Amino acid sequence: MDHVTFDGQRWSNADAGVVLLREYDPQWPMRYEAEARQIRSALGSACDVTLEHFGSTAIPGLAAKPIIDIMLIAPDPSRWPALIRPIEQLGYAFWSDNPRRDRMFFVKGMPPFGAGRTHHVHVRTPEEAGSGLVLRDYLWHHPDEAAGYAALKRKLAANHGTDRDAYTAGKTAFVDAVLAKADRADP
Repeated sequence: MDHVTFDGQRWSNADAGVVLLREYDPQWPMRYEAEARQIRSALGSACDVTLEHFGSTAIPGLAAKPIIDIMLIAPDPSRWPALIRPIEQLGYAFWSDNPRRDRMFFVKGMPPFGAGRTHHVHVRTPEEAGSGLVLRDYLWHHPDEAAGYAALKRKLAANHGTDRDAYTAGKTAFVDAVLAKADRADP
């Protein structure tokens, strides 16, 4: 298998990561549940973790890349290395050279390891997990904001379909604005 590297700006296989949005698929939550069961089983009771479905596939009605984002919340980063082997045995590639050293990231199906990404596992502490879950919950309860997000994603996919990094960066201002609204709405 080829080794995937990060040069500080792009992943070596970034061109294989074309941004293709799909209309919401009601099977996405079930795909999350099935994968979450496998991850829980692989990790066993030795690991104190919480799993959450987040990202666009977790928001009913929202167009998304058909990749199930799973947040694995593990409070003790010193125990994170014990997660690597069990998750890799489920067909995930661990990105050991992730520039964010306070997180871990796994991809299932990423070329050259598979035909196309199907799942991401994002390992975070409870403190780092908050914004992703707040965004999910806010968009879930505010369909007008979710529709605006979908429109932005379609525009970015049309403009940056072969540049996943630019596509992701283009969402930052919208996400930050939604998180600020959610923060103001929080009692």
